[in-house]
Amino acid sequence: MTKMLTSPLWSLLAVTFISVISIVRSCSPSDQTALNAFKSSLSEPNLGIFNTWSENTDCCKGWYGISCDPDSGRVTDISLRGESEDAIFQKAGRSGYMTGSIDPAVCGLTSLNSFVLADWKGISGEIPPCITSLASLRILDLAGNRITGEIPADIGKLTKLGVLNLAENRMSGEIPASLTSLAELKHLELTENGISGEIPADFGSLKMLSRALLGRNELTGPLPESISGMDRLADLDLSRNHIEGPIPEWVGNMKVLSLLNLDCNSLTGPIPGSILSNSGFGVLNLSRNALEGTIPDVFGSTTYFVALDLSYNNLAGRIPDSLSSAKFVGHLDISNNKLCGPIPTGSPFDHLEASSFSDNQCLCGGPLMKTC
Repeated sequence: MTKMLTSPLWSLLAVTFISVISIVRSCSPSDQTALNAFKSSLSEPNLGIFNTWSENTDCCKGWYGISCDPDSGRVTDISLRGESEDAIFQKAGRSGYMTGSIDPAVCGLTSLNSFVLADWKGISGEIPPCITSLASLRILDLAGNRITGEIPADIGKLTKLGVLNLAENRMSGEIPASLTSLAELKHLELTENGISGEIPADFGSLKMLSRALLGRNELTGPLPESISGMDRLADLDLSRNHIEGPIPEWVGNMKVLSLLNLDCNSLTGPIPGSILSNSGFGVLNLSRNALEGTIPDVFGSTTYFVALDLSYNNLAGRIPDSLSSAKFVGHLDISNNKLCGPIPTGSPFDHLEASSFSDNQCLCGGPLMKTC
């Protein structure tokens, strides 16, 4: 047995086996070439993010922000964030700044699962249309840059995509029709761009979606009724757009919706009672619209609002007495309306300031220090 283990044949087999393992686990040459082309289109002068990206080293072994499949040696993740608690940022004592554009060579990384190039503030240009060919992509996060152009029309080809974050860029155009076919999408964030047009009528097809953050854009039209069937949707932010029409009654009947921000739109009509009586809502912001009628008297012992903002509308009548029976209201703002009558006593009114009630038609009592 000892002779077999020390024989030249066994040694040769061992060396060959180790070599095969080494080859399999080293970076794919085509992926390394793609990454070098990707790097060449970017400039990061302050932190040395790309110092480890040397052409003479294996991209799967020590390249900052790069992860590979240990068996195939294919690049699976690019994770480059300009704001991070990573040691390289802690040592520099600053956030990152990167310029340049996204080279289409990144589309050659056909095993890519996640592509994060976020919060660098200076990356510009458009998203390469070929990005939609990355069939394994689950996370696409390009937030916090200066990216222009439109969301790729064929974004729906990314059938495994779970996170799409393009927030805080300079993108334009409409939400592509194909986006609503992303059956695995859980997080959609397009905040603070110039995206226009109506929300697709079949937006509710995104059955797995839990967060839809579309605020600070140029969206128009009504709230699509298909949203009513999104049973996993917890956060919906459409603030600072041009959404119009009434707030549908079904909004208050959504099963898990806890944050609804419709601030600064062109909504009209009354506030549905179902929204204020839904004990699942924690944050509700309907301020700066053209809502009218009275505040529905539907509050109760299960009402729990971390924040309730109805300011800057055309609401009239009295403040509902039932609001005093709410379990908790942390922040309340009903200023700049046409409300009248005495402000109820007790919680939550005893901890609110006058600014919560100011600029109404004839409110009195409470923190306004105005006798009724």
